[in-house]
Amino acid sequence: MFQKLVAIEPISLIPSAEQKLHLFAEEVILYRDIPRNDNEIAARIGNADAVLVSYTSQLGKSALEQCPNVKYIGMCCSLYSPESANVDIRYANSRGITVTGIRDYGDEGVVEYVISELVRCLHGFDQEPWDGMAREITGLKAGIVGLGKSGGMIADALHFFGAEISYFARSEKEDAKAKGYRFMPLNDLLCESEVVCCCLNRNTVLLHGPQFKKLGNNKILFNTGLSPAWDEAPFLQWLEGDNRCYCDTVGALGGEHLLNHPNVRCMQVSTGRTRQAFDRLSEKVLWNLSDFTGINI
Repeated sequence: MFQKLVAIEPISLIPSAEQKLHLFAEEVILYRDIPRNDNEIAARIGNADAVLVSYTSQLGKSALEQCPNVKYIGMCCSLYSPESANVDIRYANSRGITVTGIRDYGDEGVVEYVISELVRCLHGFDQEPWDGMAREITGLKAGIVGLGKSGGMIADALHFFGAEISYFARSEKEDAKAKGYRFMPLNDLLCESEVVCCCLNRNTVLLHGPQFKKLGNNKILFNTGLSPAWDEAPFLQWLEGDNRCYCDTVGALGGEHLLNHPNVRCMQVSTGRTRQAFDRLSEKVLWNLSDFTGINI
């Protein structure tokens, strides 16, 4: 059992899960606002030996080196790699601190968002139809950049509605091949696809100037990641054509300065933050705590 567990910011656990945190520590402190800087993060952690963090704060070396008692950090958000994490995992590990994260808790809502916006765009619901006449997803050439869990789910959903699926990933995937999805070089995929969905880890940028030239005009681009999948300058130039970009969050778009662009559609909400996602997140956060401490819940 921990002596003191601190959530340095809102962590989106359901009430019953918050109550269960008290099974793991003698003292539990849950902060309900986002810390302003590293010093405030360090002050909140204090002498705690366990820390919970969501995705809205950066927990780096500057704060952690002020907190010598920490032995466990639970990321209540996605953890795919040290490079994309908002916790300095390498520094934490060098101190013997265990860092855990979760995956695959909000993908369903993101898939629904992509299908919803694409149907509205193609059919012309509350807008002009994309091609001038209502059309279905059937026969649409859709390219997926990053065929991880969420990218695979989006591909499957589009395929269910009759889209032709191509994808770019680090390597060809046998399960995707069995479904008839085409593995393609990135530039070829961008050139051939009518709709491109970028489903990449945070801070992964694959679309540069040459890629936007290959993407060309009269295209629809979705970004479902937590940060832009592109360099901003060529992205802005591409937006000046007959193109459209969809993002759910401002972070995925690249900043508030892009919100009013006529070819941008940004919901300004995280579409993965649903009731069911909070249930899944809570279950996985508690499981990680249970696995580390050996306390059954």
